[in-house]
Amino acid sequence: MAEKPAKPRIFVVEDETLICMLLEDFLADLGYEVAGPATSLEKGLAMAQDVEADLGLLDVNLNGKHTFPIADILIARAIPVVYATGYGLNGLPERYINTPVLQKPFERQALSQVLATALQANREQV
Repeated sequence: MAEKPAKPRIFVVEDETLICMLLEDFLADLGYEVAGPATSLEKGLAMAQDVEADLGLLDVNLNGKHTFPIADILIARAIPVVYATGYGLNGLPERYINTPVLQKPFERQALSQVLATALQANREQV
């Protein structure tokens, strides 16, 4: 009997408890597995070093601290990143201009679309 393919793992970095819970529910409903979540910059930085994930879903701002150092670690490890933010592209430094953005507030369909697109783009680069 063939093994069931592993669910894609999404590393969630989000400091708002309700949004984090919503993301976990949406991701499970969409067939993803959650890695994390990391709820602070410090925890995110530590986890980013060795988390087993297919993609990072990062809030831009964790209690006033930007998650760009977490993104840098993930990108260096060839793990694509999607930013979840209410600021849109305007809240991102120029080096992340091509990073997919999930605009907050979001619905499950928007989450599904941005993750599928980012994962597919990463597969095509490999």
